Amino acid sequence: MKMKKNGAEKSLTGWKYYGQKRPDFALEPKDGQESVWDYPRPPSIEPESREVLVIFENKIIARSTNALKVKETGNPPAIYIPKADINNTFLKKSQGVTRCEWKGEAILWNVVVDDKIIERAGWCYPQPNKEYSKIKSHLAFYPSKLFCYLNGEHVKAQPGNFYGGWVTKEIVGPIKGESDETYL
Repeated sequence: MKMKKNGAEKSLTGWKYYGQKRPDFALEPKDGQESVWDYPRPPSIEPESREVLVIFENKIIARSTNALKVKETGNPPAIYIPKADINNTFLKKSQGVTRCEWKGEAILWNVVVDDKIIERAGWCYPQPNKEYSKIKSHLAFYPSKLFCYLNGEHVKAQPGNFYGGWVTKEIVGPIKGESDETYL
């Protein structure tokens, strides 16, 4: 269920943080860092011009300097890579879909190299909701399943098996998916 508040559509799922004010439990970012609690809800989309690299079995699955960074309150950014910068020979559509209240319905992708398969290693929104049309023709990958790099830094995976955020040294939390999520 959704409602309008200050002109923005908001979820009624119990989430109470929308990036307007950093909560007391959030870590204070240092120079060159960002707090995930300063990110907006609904999410924002920004260009990511630093090199993004995704590798599996010593094969480059994706390399781009034209990615998009989707930032949402409490989550590290998810990186969306243009399909033109992805080696599609390693992708195979997976079964099932997921749904985001903001972006719409996503399809899932397996990454296949030789006889090795990483199931549901990535996702995309082939028909995203209008506000997120920029991510159409882009895929995002789970750093928990593949080797992902941002500007040469090996990315850590966002905690939990559901989220696909890219944790780098510039991100401070706590991050959604950690601990008992008392901030919900």
